[in-house]
Amino acid sequence: MCKAARGKDTVPADLLALDARVIPIATARSSMSPTIFTACIAGCHEILRRQGLMQGLWCLDPAEGLSAGQMAEIDRVCREHADLSDDAFVKANLQKWLA
Repeated sequence: MCKAARGKDTVPADLLALDARVIPIATARSSMSPTIFTACIAGCHEILRRQGLMQGLWCLDPAEGLSAGQMAEIDRVCREHADLSDDAFVKANLQKWLA
């Protein structure tokens, strides 16, 4: 959609509408705050763990992890916005990448 919109005078409404769906996903990965990005690494690691690309949520700082309620919020946005995930693409290529 982004490639198709490139070079046009206006941004298509359906592309603009994705903003309302993408922001909650990004917020869930970053400690449920749209302006404070604590726990964003652990949140990204959780998505990668679910896809089989990581085995855990480990961060360089052992004290860093998911914030209270963040796992439930990640569960919710993954369920509600499943069509925006790349889970099928990752699943199709996982064994090749891990070989």
